[in-house]
Amino acid sequence: MKFKVDRRGALVGFGVGLMGVAQSGPVTAAIEATLEPAAKNLRELSRVLAGIPRRRDFKAVPMILDKPDLWDAVPIAAVLAYKGGPKQAWDNTELAGPWLNGMRNSVNAQIWSFKEPNFLCVSATHGSAHLALFDQDMWDKYQLAKLAGGNISRNTFIVAPPASHDPGDFQSAEGAFSSKNNSVLALQQRGVVFMACHNTIWELSERLVGVEENPDHLAVDAIAAELTNHLIPDVVLTPGMVATLVKFQQSGFAYSR
Repeated sequence: MKFKVDRRGALVGFGVGLMGVAQSGPVTAAIEATLEPAAKNLRELSRVLAGIPRRRDFKAVPMILDKPDLWDAVPIAAVLAYKGGPKQAWDNTELAGPWLNGMRNSVNAQIWSFKEPNFLCVSATHGSAHLALFDQDMWDKYQLAKLAGGNISRNTFIVAPPASHDPGDFQSAEGAFSSKNNSVLALQQRGVVFMACHNTIWELSERLVGVEENPDHLAVDAIAAELTNHLIPDVVLTPGMVATLVKFQQSGFAYSR
């Protein structure tokens, strides 16, 4: 069992390195490039994804993305090609729902119950859950807490609460693998890949214009570009989440929601 514990525990530290992925500038990897051989384990996939730049320098984006340089095509291809272990795609749409807890429980059971240390969990994020994938600057500028509902005032979903026990103690009810450590960042550090949805970003931009929550008086295409540029580190942008879920299922991902 020591290998299983160390493998995911090490990802907690390794995830900090993932936060350094380039967040601006054009994608330099060719869209047509193959990623064979596919990643053989989750650590290798995390390294591959960390090495692929994301384009985050948009000035305006169209309603329908019709060219692969408008989304994170190469990271998506890397995820779809993964051969290292079982794969699960979660259709996450409700910000205030149990989506983070469900993925954490799935990862825990795959590792320690089914002995699958290279299990890949992907969050197919859209709907209100997508608000968690924007940085705090966007929450402040566009008053996204008003759309979040409930008593959510800040993007606490991207704050990793400190685990109070040794991460090697996977049975601790207060530790790194417990519900006390539910956050996007904590799951990213364990190898979970969060996918973003351009369609959700566009529709949110339309809504912000409609309710006049638009301090710079930008057009919808410019707000959508700014929101895209402010996705949190390591998120993978798709041209549309529902359409990309079809690709996941074609590639052997179990569908969950």
